[in-house]
Amino acid sequence: MTRALIEIYEDRVREGQLAPDPAQIEALPELERVRTDLATPRQAASGGWRGLFSKPAEPDPILGFYLWGGVGTGKSMLMDLFFDAVRTDRKRRVHFHAFMQEIHAAMHVVRQRGVTDAIAPVADDVADHVDLLCFDEMQISDITDAMIVGRLFERLFARGVVVVTTSNREPDELYKDGLNRDLFLPFIAMIKQRMVVRELISRHDHRQGRLLGSPVYFTPIDHEARAAILAIWNDLAGGEAPPLILTVKARPVEIPAFRNGVARAGFFDLCGHPLGPADYLAIADLVKVLVLTDIPCLGRSNFNEAKRFVTLIDALYEAKVRLICSAAAEPESLYLEGEGVFEFARTASRLREMQSADWPPDRA
Repeated sequence: MTRALIEIYEDRVREGQLAPDPAQIEALPELERVRTDLATPRQAASGGWRGLFSKPAEPDPILGFYLWGGVGTGKSMLMDLFFDAVRTDRKRRVHFHAFMQEIHAAMHVVRQRGVTDAIAPVADDVADHVDLLCFDEMQISDITDAMIVGRLFERLFARGVVVVTTSNREPDELYKDGLNRDLFLPFIAMIKQRMVVRELISRHDHRQGRLLGSPVYFTPIDHEARAAILAIWNDLAGGEAPPLILTVKARPVEIPAFRNGVARAGFFDLCGHPLGPADYLAIADLVKVLVLTDIPCLGRSNFNEAKRFVTLIDALYEAKVRLICSAAAEPESLYLEGEGVFEFARTASRLREMQSADWPPDRA
């Protein structure tokens, strides 16, 4: 027997996995509606005797769901609950940014075969494999995404693909102030037509609540630090997570593990490669919480890595990203010799501030 989403939610509350939140509960009926519609055979009415001599009308499309709201309100948790409860193999959940990068790569392959309009075959390939697409964090900041997303989704919707997505922004705020935004506005209208839009207004930041009062900076790097970091990661991200590859100025930048806005990487993953400010800004724009492990002592022997680390922390600080890390020493003792010691004092100060219980300040 299929259990309702509210029953699954209430079970998790009783088990202590969730804290009850009226705003989350209010969103469940719409997700239940999508799940029920997907499980119901789509048949159009015959139209009486006229149906004997005419083609039956297409069934009404299943409306998707666009759930938007602030950081830590539980949008991704609700998506998890919904996605796991949908009984079909023809479903996929993916971060919106990663999905759009896949689309661009697929379009490049199609164009190499001499196809001028690559959107249609790429969209059809997606629709051939899924009936339900679930996106984490729909966000449009790239003009190349903005210029193709309307036609892409028009094709997906025409093929009957149902879209459920979370976002930190309401539809009217997508690609705000972007170049040629007038060309993007029909996509916003399409979202409102093909998806039920609802704001999740919660008084709680559940993700921050799990960290409130807990250490977020672990030193030295030992078994206890690694165990604590792993426990935090499992709590926030739920265990194993796939990598995410960003494309910044046509170059790949890999985050080794990413789920629900939470990223995990080692120091050398992000600072041991020739990355620059644009790369770190792209990471900070996407990530809400970064778990960064194995920060070594810094100095003359790893001066380039130290410079990149300073740039990374600046980007995280300005973007108000929550940082959880393990390091070889306290912030003030990480960089004690060599060129750059004086400049590192600001980074140490920021690392110290980012450990405070009220960090980060409200993030838009």
